[in-house]
Amino acid sequence: METKEILQALPNLSISDRLKIAESALQLVLQAKDEQKRQLALAAITAIVDYAPGSELDIFSD
Repeated sequence: METKEILQALPNLSISDRLKIAESALQLVLQAKDEQKRQLALAAITAIVDYAPGSELDIFSD
């Protein structure tokens, strides 16, 4: 189902169904944000080694 179709169908749904849809959508957004934070943390941890003293990228800090 396309976004346009979903938005057109919303007025025909009960308030209860609309709330269920809103809750599900919010949960998906929150899960995506949590996943993004996890990936950024993992990337930061991985990058620590690259910028440690004596590493190849350390020369850029001079």
